[in-house]
Amino acid sequence: MKKRINKLLQANSYPGRGIVVGKSKDGKRAMLAYFIMGRSENSRNRVFVKEGDEVKTQPYDAKKVVDPSLIIYSPVKVVGNTTIVTNGDQTDTIEQSLKEGICFRRGLQQRTFEPDAPNFTPRISAVLNLGKKVSDFNYELSILKCGDGKGKACNRYFYLYTPVSGVGHFLHTYKKNGTPLPAFEGEPVPVMIPNDLKEFADGIWESLNEENKISLYCRAIDLKSGAYEDVLYNKNK
Repeated sequence: MKKRINKLLQANSYPGRGIVVGKSKDGKRAMLAYFIMGRSENSRNRVFVKEGDEVKTQPYDAKKVVDPSLIIYSPVKVVGNTTIVTNGDQTDTIEQSLKEGICFRRGLQQRTFEPDAPNFTPRISAVLNLGKKVSDFNYELSILKCGDGKGKACNRYFYLYTPVSGVGHFLHTYKKNGTPLPAFEGEPVPVMIPNDLKEFADGIWESLNEENKISLYCRAIDLKSGAYEDVLYNKNK
């Protein structure tokens, strides 16, 4: 059963970082969203910026950066007809794999969850594959999770979808707020996807916890032409 993403977000003060991918209600566009949240000053000291087709995280105030290793990366990149969106530097791993003819799944075999004990934050990723025809479009999501609570075992889950108009799938890092943060459980959640990009973006941005939200990026890709429009919001302006 499809759920309203705004309702899901309003009920969770800290889903962490989240990815939504799917197909517009009219079936004409691929839709994606990526948001980040933060509790520490280091995590909150970020903004999204665009460079061509790529989206990057950057420090809002470079003087306040404590550890850039897990907060500075490119969440969105494009390789050929494939758009990549992730919550970490595994974007680069997927990009390089695709360029070498290695598939999404095999590329992520060399990666694990983030080394941020005791949270062991999951790495979440997605690829949107556009073909020569609208009917060729498909998308895949992945989550890499700690399997033993000690940081020594990694479980890798992959989900490949045949897109349905008006439907997307939502995957986020944390089940809820807590100490340590409990990892997301279960399969990506089916959610409703509208036609209008700004409606899509505003519904997510306005539903994220005001104290913890940082940035949001949304993109709508025309399945015939490959052209896209996007929306970017930063709390730090």
